[in-house]
Amino acid sequence: MSDSITAEKLQEILDGKAKVCLIDVRRKADYDRSPTMIGGAIWQDPEKVAEWGKTLPTDQEVILYCVKGGQVSQTVADTLKETHSAIKFLEGGILGWEGQK
Repeated sequence: MSDSITAEKLQEILDGKAKVCLIDVRRKADYDRSPTMIGGAIWQDPEKVAEWGKTLPTDQEVILYCVKGGQVSQTVADTLKETHSAIKFLEGGILGWEGQK
């Protein structure tokens, strides 16, 4: 099981200007319905993790988020753990992030 990170801790990291790779892994339909992302994030299709996972930086922490921090981001995180050690998913997903604002 992959590690999680709270919205508060992610905010601290981003405020501290730490270099992280922030990836939105919401399913395409969810992203299309609500394309707002956390600042600095890029969207990647969770169905194609085998393709884009190979291009992730290995010198920084990777933080993933989906809608609620559930199955999608956790499954992608577990897949990426096979090749990257510093993978976390955002607890509560983007809804939790927006709720803390």
